[in-house]
Amino acid sequence: MASMASSSQLFSKLSCIIFFLSLSTSASATLKVGFYQSSCPEAEAIVKNAVDCAVSRNPGIAAGLIRMHFHDCFIRGCDGSVLLKSTPDNRAEREHPANFPSLRGFEVIDKAKAQIEAICPETVSCADILAFAARDSSYKVGGISYAVPAGRRDGRISIKEEANALPLPSFNADELINSFAQRGLSAAEMVTLSGAHSIGVAHCPTFSNRLHSFNATHSQDPSMNPNYAAYLKTKCPSSSPSDQSTVALEFSTPNRLDHRYYVELKKHRGLLSSDQTLLSSSSTSRMVLENAKYGSKWAVEFGMAMAKMGSIDVLTGWQGEIRRHCSFVN
Repeated sequence: MASMASSSQLFSKLSCIIFFLSLSTSASATLKVGFYQSSCPEAEAIVKNAVDCAVSRNPGIAAGLIRMHFHDCFIRGCDGSVLLKSTPDNRAEREHPANFPSLRGFEVIDKAKAQIEAICPETVSCADILAFAARDSSYKVGGISYAVPAGRRDGRISIKEEANALPLPSFNADELINSFAQRGLSAAEMVTLSGAHSIGVAHCPTFSNRLHSFNATHSQDPSMNPNYAAYLKTKCPSSSPSDQSTVALEFSTPNRLDHRYYVELKKHRGLLSSDQTLLSSSSTSRMVLENAKYGSKWAVEFGMAMAKMGSIDVLTGWQGEIRRHCSFVN
């Protein structure tokens, strides 16, 4: 009987241990607003200051940082893998044509990281710094404010070819919906996040086929406003893939993150095929019209969608590492 009682007590203790371990694991896998409040209370302010200074000098940096966060989260989750540089043995994501030379703002992340490391060494992840920077960029150029839960850890792997999984500028609405669905984002969230194309630029080769060699029937995409097409041809006179000229993604307020992107789609002035398809597709056209009409509502939903995107396949707890330098693993 004593032996049975002892076994019962041991089982009870083990059950408690397993229960508390499971609670600990669950807690470590949850991002939290104010995650660095005790361990590095100045972290978010440092990132905000770095972003404010950089965007004040060059408004295009805001678009670069928002896009960088998106490209990070869509490949291996939001783990800072897009920040890693190539090594002699491995070519990293940032060398992929979808990222180089179009992504901008790496120096802003590096500056913030160096300042944070000086006061809170090996505490704040590069993945979190990038998430903060995207949020601060959204506020700086669009007045869009949203809370960023933190606690991400940095990945150790970045492979150039994996960036092939990023959505292409030639995607139609169904392909975009599927791509975002694979990351747990809805069609409405995809359309909302596409509004980030109200800032930034695109290189001519990403859309020049719409101007010069659209298909066997039309040399020019008939869904594009003819006057807008004529203007674009002055910027991109040929369809050469080596042309690195750029054009603003959104015609009317290219440095302001706002709902004008959707208004321009209604005027058939979407720059990329993946932009204009949102209006032409029955799956997404109603959402475009809603966003064009209700700008303040779109802004709120954009912040919510950005926060949700920032939670894709994050590393937490003891996963990954806290990099000392964002460009290299420890």
